Amino acid sequence: MDTIKDQLSFYASSLQLRGKRNNILASNIANAATPNYKARDISFEDEIKKFDKNGPIRTSHENHIVQNSGKSIQEVSYREPLIASLDGNTVEMAVEQMQFAENSMRYTSTVNFLNGKINKIMSAIRGE
Repeated sequence: MDTIKDQLSFYASSLQLRGKRNNILASNIANAATPNYKARDISFEDEIKKFDKNGPIRTSHENHIVQNSGKSIQEVSYREPLIASLDGNTVEMAVEQMQFAENSMRYTSTVNFLNGKINKIMSAIRGE
């Protein structure tokens, strides 16, 4: 039987990751006029797999071989621009604003879903 913590930890991880991505995207937007600034991003889908039980294989013994399947959350990738800028800046405002808006909407949806789960748990505890 799953504990309440197990049921909610995935959503907490999702919110943490969405918040981290919002910060990265906001930094990109803030540096849109900075020469040679490189737009950065993380892949939510790749990162959330690290929190999921079906994610990367974990080692259980010191002699097991560790398989590094990609970047960690601290290692962000650089976005390739659609149109190259003369000053070396790779931030494209339309792309960044769209990504930020979509990520913010998904953050809000996750919060609403999490609130619903918490309300159901509280209702069950109260016996309603």
